[in-house]
Amino acid sequence: MVKIRLARTGSKNLPSYRIVATETRSKRDNKNLAVLGFYDPKTKPETIKIDRALLDSWCKKGAQLTPAVKKLISRNEKTS
Repeated sequence: MVKIRLARTGSKNLPSYRIVATETRSKRDNKNLAVLGFYDPKTKPETIKIDRALLDSWCKKGAQLTPAVKKLISRNEKTS
C-alpha cells in the first residue's frame, strides 16, 4: 500500500519536511516513490508547497493520506 506522508529533512533543531509518496513498510526517510511538496515549520509564516496535480494523481492510484498531511493540505487551502 502507498501512503502520502512526511519525510524529515534538515539538521538538528532545524526540521523541514518533504511530502512524499512511499510504501507503508518503508522507514520514514527511506526511498520514496515521488516527492510531492515540502513543509518548513520554522519560517514565519510556515511554508507549505504542494504539487496538487501530482497529489491528485497519486490519490487516484489509491494512495492514502496520513492525518498530518491532511492537516497540512487543509491549512494550505485556507491560506491560498
